[in-house]
Amino acid sequence: MIDRPHTEGDTVASDAPQTFLTQEAYDRLAAELEHLSTTGREEIAKRIEAAREEGDLKENGGYHAAKDEQGKQEARIRTLQQLLKEAVVSEAPPSRGIVESGTVITALVAGGEEVFLLGNREIATGSDLDVYSEASPLGAAILGLKVGEKTSYTAPNGREIAVEILGVDTYTG
Repeated sequence: MIDRPHTEGDTVASDAPQTFLTQEAYDRLAAELEHLSTTGREEIAKRIEAAREEGDLKENGGYHAAKDEQGKQEARIRTLQQLLKEAVVSEAPPSRGIVESGTVITALVAGGEEVFLLGNREIATGSDLDVYSEASPLGAAILGLKVGEKTSYTAPNGREIAVEILGVDTYTG
């Protein structure tokens, strides 16, 4: 079952940045969840049962492959359920010159210019844009900054990386 998505006027009790999804992205992900939760589960169960009938499970590659796939599928189902439950469904926010979820950012990152979407990668499926989560080191560092502002963040490798916001645009999909 899919909970009703949050819409722009809803309040969500959380300190985490809200994930913005377009209606198109929400509908696509909801359809994927429905498929995986029904047909996908049935198909995996049949493959596991067929492999189980082959005999000794210790040396049954087909069985282990099907069980691995089942684990990945269940993880994707949980990810989609959480995403769809917490997402705010709306059009991309109009650019106000402030870095926020759902905007396209042009930034000088470690001396090189980058253009990327700040938000969930599911929004930009089929796009050439790179996507950074609001929770990523870069995303967390720039969230709320205005054009012209500078900051830095610590990369996972421990390196300090300088960032300057050059532009904030509305995502047009």
